[in-house]
Amino acid sequence: MEAAEYPEWGPVSSHGHPFAPRRLPPVAVESETGAVRLAELVATLSYAADLGLGQPMEHCMRQAVIALRLADRLELDDSDRVATYYLGLMMNVYCHADASEQAKWFGDDISFKGDAYEMLDMSTPQMVAFVLRRVGSGGNRLERAKRLASFPVSGYKQVTGFLTTHSTLASQFAERIELDQAVSVALRHAYEQWDGKGHPNHLEGEAISLPARLVQLASAVEVFSRTRGIEAARAVARRHRGGQFDPSIADLFCAEAPALLDGIEVASTWDAVIGAEPQLARWVSGSELDDVLEAMADLVDLKSPHLAGHSRGVAHLATEAGRVSGLPDHELAILRRAGFIHDLGRLGVSNAIWDKPGRLTDAEFERVRLHPYLTDRMLARVPALANSRELAVRHHERLDGSGYPRGLSATSLTPADRLLAAADVYHAMTEPRPYRSALDADRASAELRAEAKAGRLDGEAVNAVQQAAGHRAAARREWPGA
Repeated sequence: MEAAEYPEWGPVSSHGHPFAPRRLPPVAVESETGAVRLAELVATLSYAADLGLGQPMEHCMRQAVIALRLADRLELDDSDRVATYYLGLMMNVYCHADASEQAKWFGDDISFKGDAYEMLDMSTPQMVAFVLRRVGSGGNRLERAKRLASFPVSGYKQVTGFLTTHSTLASQFAERIELDQAVSVALRHAYEQWDGKGHPNHLEGEAISLPARLVQLASAVEVFSRTRGIEAARAVARRHRGGQFDPSIADLFCAEAPALLDGIEVASTWDAVIGAEPQLARWVSGSELDDVLEAMADLVDLKSPHLAGHSRGVAHLATEAGRVSGLPDHELAILRRAGFIHDLGRLGVSNAIWDKPGRLTDAEFERVRLHPYLTDRMLARVPALANSRELAVRHHERLDGSGYPRGLSATSLTPADRLLAAADVYHAMTEPRPYRSALDADRASAELRAEAKAGRLDGEAVNAVQQAAGHRAAARREWPGA
Protein backbone atom coordinates (compact mmCIF):
# COMPACT_ATOMS: atom_id res chain seq x y z
CA MET A 1 0.00 0.00 0.00
CA GLU A 2 1.13 3.54 -0.72
CA ALA A 3 1.73 5.70 2.33
CA ALA A 4 0.19 8.86 0.89
CA GLU A 5 -2.89 6.93 -0.19
CA TYR A 6 -3.45 5.17 3.13
CA PRO A 7 -2.06 7.57 5.73
CA GLU A 8 -3.61 5.83 8.73
CA TRP A 9 -2.01 2.44 8.42
CA GLY A 10 0.48 2.19 5.56
CA PRO A 11 4.26 2.75 5.68
CA VAL A 12 5.38 6.34 5.71
CA SER A 13 8.11 8.61 4.41
CA SER A 14 10.81 10.15 6.58
CA HIS A 15 10.38 13.84 5.87
CA GLY A 16 10.43 16.50 8.59
CA HIS A 17 7.71 18.76 9.97
CA PRO A 18 7.70 22.25 8.43
CA PHE A 19 4.30 23.29 9.79
CA ALA A 20 5.06 23.89 13.48
CA PRO A 21 2.45 26.11 15.21
CA ARG A 22 3.46 29.30 16.99
CA ARG A 23 3.87 30.11 20.69
CA LEU A 24 3.08 26.67 22.06
CA PRO A 25 3.82 25.88 25.71
CA PRO A 26 6.64 23.63 26.90
CA VAL A 27 5.96 19.99 27.61
CA ALA A 28 4.88 19.06 31.12
CA VAL A 29 7.05 16.35 32.58
CA GLU A 30 5.18 15.58 35.77
CA SER A 31 3.94 12.04 36.25
CA GLU A 32 0.28 11.23 35.76
CA THR A 33 -1.96 11.80 38.78
CA GLY A 34 -5.58 11.09 39.56
CA ALA A 35 -7.33 14.41 38.88
CA VAL A 36 -7.43 17.06 36.17
CA ARG A 37 -8.71 20.60 36.48
CA LEU A 38 -11.69 20.96 34.16
CA ALA A 39 -10.53 24.41 33.04
CA GLU A 40 -7.33 22.78 31.74
CA LEU A 41 -9.33 20.44 29.50
CA VAL A 42 -11.46 23.30 28.19
CA ALA A 43 -8.33 25.38 27.57
CA THR A 44 -6.91 22.44 25.61
CA LEU A 45 -10.01 22.55 23.42
CA SER A 46 -9.45 26.28 22.94
CA TYR A 47 -6.15 25.37 21.27
CA ALA A 48 -8.09 23.03 19.00
CA ALA A 49 -10.48 25.86 18.15
CA ASP A 50 -7.51 28.13 17.36
CA LEU A 51 -6.20 25.56 14.89
CA GLY A 52 -9.61 25.03 13.31
CA LEU A 53 -10.08 28.79 12.89
CA GLY A 54 -6.71 29.25 11.22
CA GLN A 55 -5.59 31.49 14.09
CA PRO A 56 -2.39 31.30 16.13
CA MET A 57 -2.41 29.49 19.44
CA GLU A 58 -3.92 31.52 22.30
CA HIS A 59 -6.38 33.46 20.14
CA CYS A 60 -9.27 32.07 22.20
CA MET A 61 -7.40 32.69 25.44
CA ARG A 62 -6.75 36.29 24.42
CA GLN A 63 -10.41 36.86 23.53
CA ALA A 64 -11.41 35.36 26.89
CA VAL A 65 -9.10 37.77 28.72
CA ILE A 66 -10.42 40.80 26.79
CA ALA A 67 -14.01 39.74 27.47
CA LEU A 68 -13.27 39.27 31.18
CA ARG A 69 -11.71 42.73 31.37
CA LEU A 70 -14.86 44.18 29.83
CA ALA A 71 -16.91 42.14 32.30
CA ASP A 72 -14.94 43.62 35.20
CA ARG A 73 -15.69 47.14 34.03
CA LEU A 74 -19.39 46.31 33.75
CA GLU A 75 -19.31 44.68 37.20
CA LEU A 76 -20.91 41.44 36.06
CA ASP A 77 -22.02 38.97 38.70
CA ASP A 78 -20.16 35.72 39.31
CA SER A 79 -22.44 33.62 37.10
CA ASP A 80 -22.00 35.91 34.09
CA ARG A 81 -18.24 36.12 34.64
CA VAL A 82 -18.00 32.31 34.63
CA ALA A 83 -20.07 32.20 31.43
CA THR A 84 -17.83 34.86 29.86
CA TYR A 85 -14.71 32.91 30.76
CA TYR A 86 -15.87 29.61 29.33
CA LEU A 87 -17.51 31.13 26.26
CA GLY A 88 -14.26 32.93 25.50
CA LEU A 89 -12.47 29.59 25.48
CA MET A 90 -15.22 27.57 23.78
CA MET A 91 -17.05 29.90 21.39
CA ASN A 92 -15.70 28.23 18.26
CA VAL A 93 -14.86 24.83 19.65
CA TYR A 94 -17.21 23.14 17.15
CA CYS A 95 -16.11 25.18 14.13
CA HIS A 96 -14.90 21.89 12.60
CA ALA A 97 -18.25 20.10 12.93
CA ASP A 98 -19.16 20.76 9.29
CA ALA A 99 -15.62 21.12 7.97
CA SER A 100 -16.33 18.58 5.23
CA GLU A 101 -19.11 20.78 3.86
CA GLN A 102 -16.96 23.89 4.29
CA ALA A 103 -14.17 22.27 2.30
CA LYS A 104 -16.57 21.32 -0.51
CA TRP A 105 -17.56 24.95 -0.95
CA PHE A 106 -14.38 26.82 -0.09
CA GLY A 107 -11.45 24.41 -0.50
CA ASP A 108 -9.18 24.61 2.54
CA ASP A 109 -11.71 25.06 5.35
CA ILE A 110 -9.10 26.25 7.86
CA SER A 111 -7.65 28.84 5.50
CA PHE A 112 -11.13 30.13 4.69
CA LYS A 113 -12.07 30.58 8.34
CA GLY A 114 -8.76 32.28 9.04
CA ASP A 115 -9.37 34.77 6.23
CA ALA A 116 -13.05 35.26 7.09
CA TYR A 117 -12.26 37.75 9.87
CA GLU A 118 -11.20 40.14 7.11
CA MET A 119 -14.83 40.38 6.06
CA LEU A 120 -15.49 42.51 9.15
CA ASP A 121 -13.56 45.27 7.38
CA MET A 122 -15.29 44.84 4.01
CA SER A 123 -18.27 46.45 2.33
CA THR A 124 -21.11 44.20 1.18
CA PRO A 125 -19.84 44.05 -2.44
CA GLN A 126 -16.36 43.24 -1.16
CA MET A 127 -17.72 40.43 1.01
CA VAL A 128 -19.66 38.96 -1.90
CA ALA A 129 -16.56 39.08 -4.07
CA PHE A 130 -14.47 37.47 -1.32
CA VAL A 131 -16.88 34.56 -0.91
CA LEU A 132 -17.31 34.02 -4.63
CA ARG A 133 -13.54 33.95 -5.15
CA ARG A 134 -13.30 31.15 -2.59
CA VAL A 135 -16.25 29.27 -4.04
CA GLY A 136 -14.81 29.64 -7.52
CA SER A 137 -11.35 28.34 -6.64
CA GLY A 138 -10.17 24.74 -6.84
CA GLY A 139 -11.30 21.90 -9.05
CA ASN A 140 -11.77 21.93 -12.79
CA ARG A 141 -13.76 24.50 -14.75
CA LEU A 142 -17.01 22.51 -14.64
CA GLU A 143 -16.78 21.96 -10.88
CA ARG A 144 -16.15 25.65 -10.27
CA ALA A 145 -19.08 26.63 -12.48
CA LYS A 146 -21.42 24.23 -10.63
CA ARG A 147 -20.41 25.61 -7.24
CA LEU A 148 -20.81 29.22 -8.35
CA ALA A 149 -24.24 28.47 -9.80
CA SER A 150 -25.52 26.59 -6.75
CA PHE A 151 -24.05 28.71 -3.96
CA PRO A 152 -26.64 31.54 -4.10
CA VAL A 153 -29.42 28.94 -4.00
CA SER A 154 -28.24 26.36 -1.48
CA GLY A 155 -24.76 27.33 -0.38
CA TYR A 156 -25.62 30.46 1.57
CA LYS A 157 -28.39 28.67 3.45
CA GLN A 158 -26.02 25.84 4.28
CA VAL A 159 -23.30 28.21 5.49
CA THR A 160 -25.66 30.05 7.84
CA GLY A 161 -26.78 26.64 9.06
CA PHE A 162 -23.21 25.99 10.13
CA LEU A 163 -23.60 28.62 12.84
CA THR A 164 -26.68 26.89 14.19
CA THR A 165 -24.78 23.61 14.29
CA HIS A 166 -21.78 25.14 16.05
CA SER A 167 -23.76 26.91 18.77
CA THR A 168 -26.11 23.99 19.39
CA LEU A 169 -23.35 21.40 19.71
CA ALA A 170 -21.23 23.66 21.93
CA SER A 171 -24.17 24.26 24.24
CA GLN A 172 -24.85 20.52 24.45
CA PHE A 173 -21.18 19.86 25.15
CA ALA A 174 -21.24 22.34 28.06
CA GLU A 175 -24.24 20.52 29.49
CA ARG A 176 -22.56 17.14 29.00
CA ILE A 177 -19.50 18.17 31.02
CA GLU A 178 -21.78 19.84 33.58
CA LEU A 179 -20.79 23.46 33.22
CA ASP A 180 -23.15 26.12 34.61
CA GLN A 181 -26.43 26.69 32.78
CA ALA A 182 -25.34 30.27 32.06
CA VAL A 183 -22.43 28.87 30.01
CA SER A 184 -24.77 26.73 27.94
CA VAL A 185 -27.05 29.71 27.27
CA ALA A 186 -24.12 31.93 26.28
CA LEU A 187 -22.91 29.27 23.82
CA ARG A 188 -26.38 29.06 22.25
CA HIS A 189 -26.28 32.84 21.75
CA ALA A 190 -22.70 33.00 20.49
CA TYR A 191 -23.64 33.89 16.89
CA GLU A 192 -26.65 36.12 17.55
CA GLN A 193 -26.31 39.83 16.67
CA TRP A 194 -27.48 42.99 18.37
CA ASP A 195 -29.57 43.95 15.31
CA GLY A 196 -31.38 40.60 15.20
CA LYS A 197 -29.65 39.35 12.07
CA GLY A 198 -27.67 36.60 13.79
CA HIS A 199 -28.25 32.87 14.16
CA PRO A 200 -29.91 30.58 15.03
CA ASN A 201 -32.88 32.44 16.55
CA HIS A 202 -32.40 36.05 15.37
CA LEU A 203 -32.41 37.32 18.93
CA GLU A 204 -32.12 41.07 19.26
CA GLY A 205 -30.59 43.52 21.72
CA GLU A 206 -30.62 42.59 25.38
CA ALA A 207 -32.39 39.31 24.65
CA ILE A 208 -28.87 38.06 23.85
CA SER A 209 -26.87 36.81 26.79
CA LEU A 210 -24.50 39.53 28.05
CA PRO A 211 -21.48 37.16 28.09
CA ALA A 212 -22.21 36.36 24.43
CA ARG A 213 -22.25 40.07 23.56
CA LEU A 214 -18.91 40.55 25.30
CA VAL A 215 -17.15 37.65 23.62
CA GLN A 216 -18.52 38.50 20.17
CA LEU A 217 -16.76 41.85 20.33
CA ALA A 218 -13.67 40.44 22.04
CA SER A 219 -13.15 37.87 19.31
CA ALA A 220 -13.09 40.46 16.54
CA VAL A 221 -10.97 43.08 18.33
CA GLU A 222 -8.45 40.41 19.39
CA VAL A 223 -7.74 39.56 15.76
CA PHE A 224 -7.64 43.16 14.53
CA SER A 225 -5.54 44.48 17.41
CA ARG A 226 -3.04 41.65 16.99
CA THR A 227 -2.78 41.88 13.20
CA ARG A 228 -3.34 45.60 12.57
CA GLY A 229 -3.10 47.47 15.87
CA ILE A 230 -5.37 49.18 18.38
CA GLU A 231 -6.83 51.74 15.98
CA ALA A 232 -7.91 49.01 13.57
CA ALA A 233 -9.62 47.22 16.46
CA ARG A 234 -11.42 50.41 17.42
CA ALA A 235 -12.46 50.95 13.80
CA VAL A 236 -14.03 47.51 13.48
CA ALA A 237 -15.86 47.99 16.79
CA ARG A 238 -17.27 51.33 15.56
CA ARG A 239 -18.14 49.92 12.15
CA HIS A 240 -20.32 47.17 13.60
CA ARG A 241 -21.64 49.14 16.57
CA GLY A 242 -25.40 48.60 16.74
CA GLY A 243 -25.22 45.93 14.06
CA GLN A 244 -23.26 42.90 15.09
CA PHE A 245 -22.11 44.40 18.40
CA ASP A 246 -23.87 45.83 21.44
CA PRO A 247 -23.30 49.60 21.02
CA SER A 248 -22.59 50.20 24.71
CA ILE A 249 -19.92 47.47 24.75
CA ALA A 250 -18.40 48.77 21.51
CA ASP A 251 -18.27 52.27 23.01
CA LEU A 252 -16.66 50.93 26.19
CA PHE A 253 -13.99 49.16 24.19
CA CYS A 254 -13.25 52.20 22.04
CA ALA A 255 -12.96 54.41 25.11
CA GLU A 256 -10.65 52.05 27.02
CA ALA A 257 -8.93 50.03 24.28
CA PRO A 258 -5.33 50.71 25.40
CA ALA A 259 -6.07 49.59 28.97
CA LEU A 260 -8.16 46.62 27.85
CA LEU A 261 -5.35 45.38 25.61
CA ASP A 262 -2.45 46.29 27.88
CA GLY A 263 -0.22 43.33 28.74
CA ILE A 264 -2.46 40.94 26.84
CA GLU A 265 0.48 38.70 25.90
CA VAL A 266 1.28 37.99 29.54
CA ALA A 267 -2.35 37.80 30.67
CA SER A 268 -3.23 35.21 28.01
CA THR A 269 -0.55 32.63 28.79
CA TRP A 270 -1.71 29.20 29.90
CA ASP A 271 -0.98 29.68 33.60
CA ALA A 272 -2.54 33.14 33.67
CA VAL A 273 -5.75 32.03 31.95
CA ILE A 274 -6.15 28.93 34.11
CA GLY A 275 -5.55 31.11 37.17
CA ALA A 276 -8.19 33.60 35.98
CA GLU A 277 -11.05 31.10 36.23
CA PRO A 278 -13.74 33.13 38.05
CA GLN A 279 -14.93 30.33 40.34
CA LEU A 280 -13.56 27.66 42.64
CA ALA A 281 -11.64 25.21 40.48
CA ARG A 282 -13.47 22.01 39.61
CA TRP A 283 -11.41 18.84 39.36
CA VAL A 284 -12.40 15.61 37.61
CA SER A 285 -10.94 12.15 38.14
CA GLY A 286 -11.76 8.49 37.65
CA SER A 287 -14.95 7.81 35.70
CA GLU A 288 -15.84 11.53 35.67
CA LEU A 289 -12.54 12.30 33.91
CA ASP A 290 -13.21 9.47 31.46
CA ASP A 291 -16.65 10.94 30.73
CA VAL A 292 -15.17 14.36 29.92
CA LEU A 293 -12.44 12.83 27.73
CA GLU A 294 -15.04 10.74 25.91
CA ALA A 295 -17.04 13.92 25.24
CA MET A 296 -13.86 15.50 23.85
CA ALA A 297 -13.30 12.41 21.70
CA ASP A 298 -16.79 12.70 20.23
CA LEU A 299 -16.16 16.40 19.56
CA VAL A 300 -12.98 15.60 17.63
CA ASP A 301 -14.64 12.88 15.57
CA LEU A 302 -17.11 15.37 14.12
CA LYS A 303 -14.18 16.60 12.00
CA SER A 304 -15.35 14.25 9.24
CA PRO A 305 -18.43 12.07 8.75
CA HIS A 306 -16.02 9.18 8.14
CA LEU A 307 -14.74 9.45 11.71
CA ALA A 308 -17.97 9.13 13.66
CA GLY A 309 -17.26 7.16 16.83
CA HIS A 310 -13.64 6.49 15.89
CA SER A 311 -11.86 7.78 19.00
CA ARG A 312 -14.17 6.22 21.55
CA GLY A 313 -14.14 3.00 19.51
CA VAL A 314 -10.34 2.92 19.56
CA ALA A 315 -10.31 3.69 23.29
CA HIS A 316 -12.64 0.84 24.16
CA LEU A 317 -11.02 -1.64 21.78
CA ALA A 318 -7.52 -0.83 23.05
CA THR A 319 -8.68 -1.13 26.66
CA GLU A 320 -10.21 -4.54 26.06
CA ALA A 321 -7.08 -5.65 24.21
CA GLY A 322 -5.09 -4.46 27.21
CA ARG A 323 -7.20 -6.66 29.47
CA VAL A 324 -6.57 -9.61 27.17
CA SER A 325 -2.85 -8.84 27.42
CA GLY A 326 -2.98 -8.68 31.21
CA LEU A 327 -2.17 -5.00 31.72
CA PRO A 328 -2.78 -3.78 35.29
CA ASP A 329 -5.73 -1.48 35.97
CA HIS A 330 -3.72 1.76 36.18
CA GLU A 331 -2.15 1.07 32.76
CA LEU A 332 -5.57 0.28 31.32
CA ALA A 333 -6.80 3.70 32.50
CA ILE A 334 -3.86 5.42 30.81
CA LEU A 335 -4.46 3.41 27.63
CA ARG A 336 -8.18 4.16 27.56
CA ARG A 337 -7.59 7.90 28.00
CA ALA A 338 -4.92 7.86 25.32
CA GLY A 339 -7.51 6.36 22.98
CA PHE A 340 -9.94 9.16 23.71
CA ILE A 341 -7.40 11.92 22.98
CA HIS A 342 -5.21 10.30 20.30
CA ASP A 343 -6.72 12.21 17.36
CA LEU A 344 -7.14 15.64 18.94
CA GLY A 345 -4.53 17.03 16.52
CA ARG A 346 -6.69 16.09 13.52
CA LEU A 347 -8.48 19.39 14.05
CA GLY A 348 -5.39 21.25 12.84
CA VAL A 349 -5.42 19.65 9.39
CA SER A 350 -7.82 20.76 6.65
CA ASN A 351 -10.64 18.54 5.47
CA ALA A 352 -9.45 19.24 1.95
CA ILE A 353 -6.81 16.67 2.95
CA TRP A 354 -8.76 14.32 5.26
CA ASP A 355 -11.65 14.01 2.80
CA LYS A 356 -9.61 13.79 -0.38
CA PRO A 357 -10.74 10.73 -2.37
CA GLY A 358 -7.46 10.25 -4.23
CA ARG A 359 -3.80 9.90 -3.47
CA LEU A 360 -2.26 12.60 -1.24
CA THR A 361 0.64 14.68 -2.47
CA ASP A 362 3.87 14.66 -0.48
CA ALA A 363 3.00 18.09 0.93
CA GLU A 364 -0.45 16.94 1.97
CA PHE A 365 0.96 13.86 3.65
CA GLU A 366 3.36 16.04 5.60
CA ARG A 367 0.30 17.80 7.01
CA VAL A 368 -1.18 14.42 7.97
CA ARG A 369 2.06 13.51 9.75
CA LEU A 370 1.73 16.68 11.81
CA HIS A 371 -1.45 15.72 13.67
CA PRO A 372 0.10 13.57 16.46
CA TYR A 373 2.56 16.39 17.12
CA LEU A 374 -0.34 18.83 17.46
CA THR A 375 -2.00 16.47 19.93
CA ASP A 376 1.19 16.51 21.96
CA ARG A 377 1.43 20.30 22.01
CA MET A 378 -2.24 20.88 22.85
CA LEU A 379 -2.02 18.63 25.91
CA ALA A 380 1.51 19.61 26.91
CA ARG A 381 0.42 21.68 29.93
CA VAL A 382 -1.93 19.09 31.46
CA PRO A 383 0.46 17.16 33.72
CA ALA A 384 -2.16 14.76 35.00
CA LEU A 385 -2.50 13.37 31.45
CA ALA A 386 1.22 13.27 30.70
CA ASN A 387 1.40 9.48 30.32
CA SER A 388 -1.78 9.28 28.25
CA ARG A 389 -0.57 12.15 26.08
CA GLU A 390 2.76 10.48 25.36
CA LEU A 391 1.02 7.23 24.48
CA ALA A 392 -1.48 9.04 22.23
CA VAL A 393 1.32 10.79 20.35
CA ARG A 394 2.90 7.43 19.43
CA HIS A 395 -0.17 5.73 17.94
CA HIS A 396 1.27 6.08 14.40
CA GLU A 397 4.74 4.82 15.31
CA ARG A 398 5.73 1.42 13.89
CA LEU A 399 8.12 -1.33 15.00
CA ASP A 400 10.28 -0.98 11.89
CA GLY A 401 10.76 2.77 12.36
CA SER A 402 8.51 3.70 9.42
CA GLY A 403 5.94 5.50 11.57
CA TYR A 404 5.49 9.12 12.59
CA PRO A 405 5.93 11.71 14.01
CA ARG A 406 9.23 10.60 15.57
CA GLY A 407 10.15 7.50 13.55
CA LEU A 408 10.51 5.39 16.71
CA SER A 409 11.32 1.68 16.39
CA ALA A 410 10.57 -1.44 18.43
CA THR A 411 13.06 -0.78 21.22
CA SER A 412 11.29 2.49 22.06
CA LEU A 413 7.69 1.24 21.95
CA THR A 414 5.98 -0.13 25.06
CA PRO A 415 3.30 -2.86 25.11
CA ALA A 416 0.67 -0.12 25.52
CA ASP A 417 2.08 1.76 22.49
CA ARG A 418 1.75 -1.39 20.43
CA LEU A 419 -1.78 -2.11 21.59
CA LEU A 420 -3.02 1.41 20.80
CA ALA A 421 -1.40 1.33 17.36
CA ALA A 422 -3.00 -2.01 16.49
CA ALA A 423 -6.41 -0.94 17.84
CA ASP A 424 -6.29 2.28 15.83
CA VAL A 425 -5.37 0.45 12.63
CA TYR A 426 -8.08 -2.20 13.06
CA HIS A 427 -10.81 0.30 13.94
CA ALA A 428 -9.86 2.62 11.06
CA MET A 429 -10.05 -0.27 8.59
CA THR A 430 -13.60 -1.12 9.67
CA GLU A 431 -14.69 2.48 8.98
CA PRO A 432 -15.28 4.05 5.57
CA ARG A 433 -12.79 6.54 4.20
CA PRO A 434 -13.03 8.85 1.18
CA TYR A 435 -10.64 6.61 -0.76
CA ARG A 436 -12.19 3.23 0.18
CA SER A 437 -15.23 1.51 1.65
CA ALA A 438 -15.17 0.06 5.14
CA LEU A 439 -13.55 -3.37 5.34
CA ASP A 440 -15.57 -6.17 6.90
CA ALA A 441 -14.28 -7.58 10.17
CA ASP A 442 -12.61 -10.63 8.63
CA ARG A 443 -10.81 -8.60 5.97
CA ALA A 444 -9.69 -6.06 8.57
CA SER A 445 -8.38 -8.87 10.76
CA ALA A 446 -6.44 -10.34 7.85
CA GLU A 447 -4.95 -6.94 6.95
CA LEU A 448 -4.00 -6.39 10.58
CA ARG A 449 -2.19 -9.71 10.63
CA ALA A 450 -0.41 -8.75 7.39
CA GLU A 451 0.86 -5.57 9.05
CA ALA A 452 2.32 -7.70 11.83
CA LYS A 453 3.97 -10.06 9.38
CA ALA A 454 5.46 -7.07 7.57
CA GLY A 455 7.09 -6.02 10.82
CA ARG A 456 5.15 -2.82 11.35
CA LEU A 457 2.75 -3.92 14.08
CA ASP A 458 3.46 -6.16 17.06
CA GLY A 459 2.15 -9.72 16.70
CA GLU A 460 1.11 -10.07 20.34
CA ALA A 461 -0.70 -6.73 20.23
CA VAL A 462 -2.46 -7.78 17.02
CA ASN A 463 -3.56 -11.04 18.66
CA ALA A 464 -4.96 -9.13 21.64
CA VAL A 465 -6.84 -6.67 19.42
CA GLN A 466 -8.26 -9.50 17.33
CA GLN A 467 -9.52 -11.26 20.45
CA ALA A 468 -10.94 -8.02 21.81
CA ALA A 469 -12.77 -7.50 18.50
CA GLY A 470 -14.28 -10.99 18.68
CA HIS A 471 -11.95 -12.89 16.34
CA ARG A 472 -10.43 -16.24 17.21
CA ALA A 473 -6.94 -15.96 18.60
CA ALA A 474 -4.10 -16.98 16.27
CA ALA A 475 -2.48 -20.23 17.31
CA ARG A 476 0.81 -19.63 19.09
CA ARG A 477 3.72 -21.74 17.87
CA GLU A 478 5.39 -23.72 20.66
CA TRP A 479 9.16 -23.39 20.74
CA PRO A 480 11.60 -25.77 22.49
CA GLY A 481 11.56 -25.15 26.22
CA ALA A 482 8.10 -23.50 25.85
